[in-house]
Amino acid sequence: MRQTFLTNDQLLFLQNEKQSLNEILDSLRTFNLSDDSLQNLRKAIDQLDELFLIVVVGEFNAGKSALINAMLGEKVLTEGVTPTTARVTLVRFGEMVSEQIVDEGFAIVTHPLALLKELNIVDSPGTNAINRQHERLTNEYVPRSDLVLFVTSADRPLTDSERLFLEKILAWGKKIVIVINKSDILEDAQSSQEVENFVRENATHILGAQPEVFSVSARQAQKAVLAASEIEQESLRAASGIIALERYITETLDDISRLELKLRNPLGVGTHLLAEAKNHNDSQTREISEDLTLSASLEGMLANYRNELAAELPPRLAEVENVLNGFENRGQDYLDNTMKLTRIFDLAKPDKIKAEFQAEVQADVAEEIDGKVRSLIDWLVDKDLNVWYQVAGALERRQAQSQRTMPTSASPQTERRRQLIDSVSTTIKAIVNQYDRKREAEQLGAFVQESVTQTALFGAGAVGIGALVATVLTTRALDVTGIVTAGALAVLGLFVIPYKRKQAKEAFRDKMTELRENLMKTLSSTFKRESESAIQRLESNITPYTSYIQGEKARLQADKETLEKLQGQLDELSLSIPKLLVKDRH
Repeated sequence: MRQTFLTNDQLLFLQNEKQSLNEILDSLRTFNLSDDSLQNLRKAIDQLDELFLIVVVGEFNAGKSALINAMLGEKVLTEGVTPTTARVTLVRFGEMVSEQIVDEGFAIVTHPLALLKELNIVDSPGTNAINRQHERLTNEYVPRSDLVLFVTSADRPLTDSERLFLEKILAWGKKIVIVINKSDILEDAQSSQEVENFVRENATHILGAQPEVFSVSARQAQKAVLAASEIEQESLRAASGIIALERYITETLDDISRLELKLRNPLGVGTHLLAEAKNHNDSQTREISEDLTLSASLEGMLANYRNELAAELPPRLAEVENVLNGFENRGQDYLDNTMKLTRIFDLAKPDKIKAEFQAEVQADVAEEIDGKVRSLIDWLVDKDLNVWYQVAGALERRQAQSQRTMPTSASPQTERRRQLIDSVSTTIKAIVNQYDRKREAEQLGAFVQESVTQTALFGAGAVGIGALVATVLTTRALDVTGIVTAGALAVLGLFVIPYKRKQAKEAFRDKMTELRENLMKTLSSTFKRESESAIQRLESNITPYTSYIQGEKARLQADKETLEKLQGQLDELSLSIPKLLVKDRH
């Protein structure tokens, strides 16, 4: 671009646009975009300092090279090449005529034509060319172009491949002018108008706006160069339609129009790239929705498990406490019935009292306590196994769904999720398959018994919790019934026995309270600790997956906000261009 023609405001805007676009490019490097896409934006930014670029596209044999030669008034390009030898050709100004074959798919042609000091032209091999290297046109030059001349042939206007290519160009937001070449083969003006109407109507449908359409005959325009007189030359050129196209390029696209196109083109490439990034973001957001649902479901399972344990444990512990309450009540009744003057001689016989106490009070309390504790253990083991089964089932279903629906060429994030699903699901299934309910119950029982024996009231070595408790109960009861000696009862029976009975009952109640509180506190803390350990074990296995999913959710949301911010920058730049150009016209 000849910057000497720019005002100070335009120069400042140009620098601001390049700076903003470079910042956008740096931001987009963190997104999952191809190197080619990023390179297109890089080239579009560089293009701000280049000459006006026209890219000529269309099907092979549409007459693109002939059209360029006709526009330049010289036979600059070779015509009639085969699809296998055609290549992308950049035509630019040079002091000498030259052709440089860069590689099989690309060449540079120079020519000392004055028009080429104002613009560069790219000739393409054809939308239906068979050489894959010709994709260089779409991937490199169309994004950098200021104007696209879309050439279609009058005998085959807007073929299927041309329509597809037109849609692809549209995605880049380029200024598109449609040229119907070979108009001389049509029989009359009516036929020419019908073809032009057909092309305009269909192109408008594809582009969403009515494009400029020119009917030309490149062959007639070239004949004009060889005409003997200027009158004949002008007549042939006028009949060819090339003059109207040239006028559009050289007059309609004046300095202001060229500047507007030049400034807008990189914005179009940036918008295209942002749209690509947004599509990736939307796609990943849709992909992760099932994982977010599963993650929430797994966390819900753990929360329900924790809530159920907290709600169900107290009533189950109360069943053990009820056994102790029943024991205490029977003990109080026994003291009332036994510590009487009528039984003064029995009170002096400890062995007899012990036997009665064990038969009437203790009874099967040891078996009851053991049964309640075993029931508690079975309940906790079953709850634990059930939640593992739920988690395993949910993961297995997600794993199967992932294998069915995940694309073959998945993104790194998608592949990471698949790996985590597979890893966590495999681990959970292995744990469930190896789960030995009997062994787990035995281990938990041993853990509970060990916790009970470590309290101050109990000594190690007893067989079961019930036996431990029963031993303490019997000892405490016999301690209080043995506080009255036979001699004291014989001498002071009428006064001492009621007092001693009251004393014995209070002491028995206090010791039962101590026993009950210690046992229930030990059982409660033990089962809570074990249930929390079970939850933590489950959490530790699923956390790598759930944490990653939540992290991905946050990342995608942050990326979405970044893209919206970047698009806002482009929109702001775009809105500033008309004001900049209006000021210049004044």
